[in-house]
Amino acid sequence: MMPLNLANAGKKLSTSISRRGFLKALRNATIFTALTAFPPYHYSFNIEPKWLYTKKVAIPIKNLPHSLEGFSIVQISDIHLYPYVEIDIVIKAVERINTLNPDVVVLTGDYVYEKADSIFELAPILAEINARYGTFSILGNHDYWTDAGIVQEGLGQAGIPVLINEGIHIEVGRDRLHIAGLDDGWDGSPDLDAAMETSISGEPTILLIHEPDFIEEIAKDPRISLQLSGHTHGGQVRIPGFGAPILPLYGRLYDYGLYRVNKTWLYVNPGIGLLPPPVRLNCRPEITEITLIGEI
Repeated sequence: MMPLNLANAGKKLSTSISRRGFLKALRNATIFTALTAFPPYHYSFNIEPKWLYTKKVAIPIKNLPHSLEGFSIVQISDIHLYPYVEIDIVIKAVERINTLNPDVVVLTGDYVYEKADSIFELAPILAEINARYGTFSILGNHDYWTDAGIVQEGLGQAGIPVLINEGIHIEVGRDRLHIAGLDDGWDGSPDLDAAMETSISGEPTILLIHEPDFIEEIAKDPRISLQLSGHTHGGQVRIPGFGAPILPLYGRLYDYGLYRVNKTWLYVNPGIGLLPPPVRLNCRPEITEITLIGEI
């Protein structure tokens, strides 16, 4: 199969400035003004951003081997350490993850925000995660926008593998699970074929890529059972009956939670961290505990 041109997958999401775009920006500004002018201000700035939530999700996988029934994958994403996110919430997240006794933990990108060097404080904390078969990571767009080399170095020094267009196998009893990681879809060079070179026919593949909307291309590959992504923060603010008014490029089609695209599942984690304005409303920072079950 020819390499997928993932860089083109999100082009349809880009739009020029228009009357509709202006009205959307005006609406977003109005929402932000309302949040900062009324009682939700204190809650959305000071309480919910620190109120960690553990969400449990069971995902049915076709032809799941018996040994992988009940296999648990914990996902966290988008930590964005400093200036809006302090190390204490990461410490709490790691402590909570370890109480879950996960089989695997995956970190789906955007570890830092302003300075890549923050990874040298963050990575040793993440290295305290105890997962039966290991912790694996990928990079996100903000890691590139600071310095992807430094972020990768920090994770590597802490003993956390960074999967860039490569896959690894986890042996569980007589069966194997394939975990593949793609380079960042926004500023990296994702190569699905390279990541899937190590896959074996019939075994389930869990694919990690930071931006969720690339599922539109990835789901064309029937070998991929589940894609795990972050990037969107769930919008940080979610309005009942409306959803998230502000979403990033490559995160506007699939912004939070579980989706089915063709025969591939997608889960979008809303992250732990914050981007400005540093608020969360109806979108708590999340640790996702995914359990694989056989598809009936």
